[in-house]
Amino acid sequence: MEQVVAAAVIDAHGVVTGWSEGARQLTGHSAEEAVGRTAADLLAQEPPRRGDGEWTGLVTVRHRDGRPVALVVTACPVLGPDGRRTGYTLHARRPADGEPTLAGRAFQQASMSMSVFDPQQHYLRLNEVACKVMGVPEDVLLGRHFPDTVEEAVHSRGFNWHLRQVAETGRPIRYESFTGAPSLNREHAWTTEMWPVRDGSGEITGVALAAFDSTEQYLARQRLALLNEAAASIGTTLDVVRTTEEVVALLVPRFADFVSVDLLDWVLGADEPPPVPTGEVVLRRIAHGSAHEGTPEAAVRLGETDVHPPFSPPARALREGRAVRIQAGEPDFMSWLAERNARAPEGHRYRSGVHSVISVPLKARGTTLGVLVGVRIAHPDDYEGDDAVFAEELASRAAVCIDNARRFARERTTALALQNSLLPRGLSGQAAVEVAHRYLPSVSTAGIGGDWFDVIPLSGSRVALVVGDVVGHGIPSSATMGRLCMAVRTLADVDLPPDELLTHLDDLVTHLAAYDEGGEDAAELGATCLYAVYDPVGRRLTAASAGHPAPALVRPDGPAQLIAMTPGPPLGVGGLPFEAVELELPEESVLALFTDGLVEDRDRDVDRAVGELCNALTAPAASLDALCDSVLKEVLPEEPGDDVALLLARTRALGADRVATWDVAPDPALVAATRQAATDQLAAWGLEEAAFVTELVVSELVTNAIRYGAPPIQLRLIRDRSLICEVSDGSSTSPHLRRAHAFDEGGRGLLLVAQLTQRWGSRQTGRGKTIWAEQPLDPG
Repeated sequence: MEQVVAAAVIDAHGVVTGWSEGARQLTGHSAEEAVGRTAADLLAQEPPRRGDGEWTGLVTVRHRDGRPVALVVTACPVLGPDGRRTGYTLHARRPADGEPTLAGRAFQQASMSMSVFDPQQHYLRLNEVACKVMGVPEDVLLGRHFPDTVEEAVHSRGFNWHLRQVAETGRPIRYESFTGAPSLNREHAWTTEMWPVRDGSGEITGVALAAFDSTEQYLARQRLALLNEAAASIGTTLDVVRTTEEVVALLVPRFADFVSVDLLDWVLGADEPPPVPTGEVVLRRIAHGSAHEGTPEAAVRLGETDVHPPFSPPARALREGRAVRIQAGEPDFMSWLAERNARAPEGHRYRSGVHSVISVPLKARGTTLGVLVGVRIAHPDDYEGDDAVFAEELASRAAVCIDNARRFARERTTALALQNSLLPRGLSGQAAVEVAHRYLPSVSTAGIGGDWFDVIPLSGSRVALVVGDVVGHGIPSSATMGRLCMAVRTLADVDLPPDELLTHLDDLVTHLAAYDEGGEDAAELGATCLYAVYDPVGRRLTAASAGHPAPALVRPDGPAQLIAMTPGPPLGVGGLPFEAVELELPEESVLALFTDGLVEDRDRDVDRAVGELCNALTAPAASLDALCDSVLKEVLPEEPGDDVALLLARTRALGADRVATWDVAPDPALVAATRQAATDQLAAWGLEEAAFVTELVVSELVTNAIRYGAPPIQLRLIRDRSLICEVSDGSSTSPHLRRAHAFDEGGRGLLLVAQLTQRWGSRQTGRGKTIWAEQPLDPG
């Protein structure tokens, strides 16, 4: 549509003296009707007051039919010979298509701030909302240059730049800013739109602006962003204290100038939750943080308890189960402030600035754990309803994380107590080896594992060294570890060779998986195990592994290295037999048995860690215990990802002066001579007091070997911390106790041996069996 341009002339008294055809087309008034009338008679709304210079603005004219018509008017002053203004020439047009009229009631009563600027950023028009925001009447700003007024009106970073960009490029702009104004008591978020104003030829004649207060939307987005951030930043560890510290770090200073997290005492222990207190509340400070030094609430030290009266926000929040807000001037606020100041030490009392407090219960899974308190001091806004909703949502998420950490800590404590009760305590010294050990539970979120170790005394002064690792973590793994530990001790008492013992243990794991409720797979219930037997008489070590790392060996005259052995599959997997390795060790050799947590980790190279272990084992140490500590210090990372069990054993040897051996011919007549030889040996050792029992044991065991066994027959006496009598023969048939009847001529010999000795038993050997019996010796 062709753009119609109107022209008119107005004299100094505001009377129309000229009227063009274009003016008639735009207003419906002919020249005869308009000339001689005042301009005010033709206006639907009084135009804003202007200065004496040229101006452009939007004017609402009353059409001949009564409807308002918005026109873009440019007024040029007409000057007389003396330089005084004698009137105006007016040029008017309809706004271009899409160009906002910004006139009339719609402009003035718009709910958003609206303004019009010329291309040079002079104010042309402002509506009521814009004037209210600016805190300045419209006539003060009209015609003024925006950059000259920015310091006294709107403090908006980038505002001037955006105006210039729209005027120069003609492209509309939409953006959000966070600004303030003198008439506002706080900063507000604004969503602003700017677009060009064009004339009929398309030339940019100004910039129109519309801005609305989006503070509530902005704050809602901020709260949502905090909640999203909470999901990622709270609960990164299963540690109660660390979790509460993460809550404080998230909220200060964006939500509060001071935040504290206080928990009920039972949360930090193993007790069951008591009923929520309804009166005075005692809470323990776990974490707090402040944006300013000297915040009074920080007067409660971390780890200390604090008493909160029934009217206080924390007590009310716990009792009512919801967020409680109090503001300055309210009776509850004044009571709380007075109570806090009365109990706070000098220098930690509230003086001024505190104006709003919010207290939110920490509830998870229907259980109340404690309370979160936020205090605003420098933050200008009081806590409102939306803040309470946000705080309850965040507290709910935080409480779940705290409760998870509490449950994990409780389970970890239970698993650790179970683990410690099953692990050997105060391993008694053995003649065969000197031992030292360490067990370090995992600090990771996976929980306590099923690592274990043991030192089991065997017959003939031998000793079994065991280390194992159960799959998984937590109480189930600890329970499985206990079952396997007891099973190993039982099988060790039967005196099975290492490879046979692991075969029986493997069967046991398979049976446990089959019998367990739920049909758990044997591999999931499985474990690794290393079982080694050391004989100090022959200085021989026999070891077999079920998927477990080989032990390290340090000979007195050589470097440390892993023992070359072929490990079998982990327990419960099956498929391959277990193979034993046997080697002779010099006295004072050091064996290191360990679980994989010592050398394996996601971020570690296993070969390098094994090298560090071997180097640490060869380092000088004052004792075996000191060597344990130095190995862990040199090999382990700062925070191991798995449990670690380490067992060190320094070998000893029983010399020929402590062992006596006789070959016995299968002739009953030689029993007396054998008995006498044993008595003479006891006299040589100074053990005459043990002669009576020893004679009876030797007589009974040698006689049984001659009568029921097979050659070769051998008697061996070992003087250790006890006196050990062993009789070996070539038969694999083992004797057993039986009850002799009144008229039986035999069957009482082994019963007497069992009653007179500390313990007795039999073990299979490669050439038959060995029957043994031990007598305690006087330590003196």
